[in-house]
Amino acid sequence: MRLVAGADEAGRGCLAGPLVAAAVLFDYASLTTREMRSLSALNDSKQHDHAAREELYPRVLACARRVVVVSRSVRSIDGRGLHVMNLEALRDALNSVARPGALCLIDGFAVPEFSFEQRAIVNGDATSAAIAAASIVAKVTRDRFMCRADERHPGWQFATHVGYSTPEHRAAIARQGVSPLHRLSFQSSAYEQLAL
Repeated sequence: MRLVAGADEAGRGCLAGPLVAAAVLFDYASLTTREMRSLSALNDSKQHDHAAREELYPRVLACARRVVVVSRSVRSIDGRGLHVMNLEALRDALNSVARPGALCLIDGFAVPEFSFEQRAIVNGDATSAAIAAASIVAKVTRDRFMCRADERHPGWQFATHVGYSTPEHRAAIARQGVSPLHRLSFQSSAYEQLAL
């Protein structure tokens, strides 16, 4: 298959911050041997440390035919539900990169109301270069957002845990409550001691 688009998200399991989905379209017929080599380290973004993701990010941008990132806000997640927002974000990202004849690969879930050929692949970010590339783009984009959010919302240490439910994050919530970036629809023990 010449044209392959991959899509993945970052931030699905976080207590705070947006959900970020990315889609990456590769034209495998146009990639040079050097470009293929530069992408050989692609894997699920969670398998790379911060420095490795930052190194892979510009490689993906340089080699991809098209890259699109979309996000869903905390309030939309709280208002319409995480799964609904996740599928919508993945669909919007894929619709922006898909072309006739392209195969669209999604990590985990089939996308409803989508007119291009698609395949949902469980653990696809570990088996598909296109999904892994989307995983890297989504994770780096979201982490950068959360690092900037740390400056606007000091005290929650968003730059350290980027919104995930770590002991440090739960302690910060216990100490100072929730920020505008916290997802209040989540059932988390971190919120139990708060009068929300």
